[in-house]
Amino acid sequence: MKISKIVPNHSDERGIITDILYNVPVEHVTIITSAKGVVRGNHYHRDTIQWVYLMSGKIESLTQFKGEEVVSAVLEPGDLIMTDRMERHALKALDDSVFLVFTRGPRGGEDYESDTYRLDEPLQKAD
Repeated sequence: MKISKIVPNHSDERGIITDILYNVPVEHVTIITSAKGVVRGNHYHRDTIQWVYLMSGKIESLTQFKGEEVVSAVLEPGDLIMTDRMERHALKALDDSVFLVFTRGPRGGEDYESDTYRLDEPLQKAD
């Protein structure tokens, strides 16, 4: 899991411009809402890379490469995480949350489940 704190690129009297991803090829963009206590993920992808940008709320992210220790981080609005191919991942909403998922690989539309491999032992459990 790579974590970045996204900061505005430009600000003036009209408002703020913030690049979430720059110069990164993306095939799908998804908005996800999660109620407090909901767990999403507990899977990995062989061919898909994902970036999660937290817009509101708070989520706990757990990731793990097979044979390695679990990495945990609490994300707040403005945080961006990247999960790589074969990286097991789970997200738990610590508050009602809204996040964007940017995807490179088969993880959208009709291909949504074609590159999803569920974990026998979950990284995270719901409340």
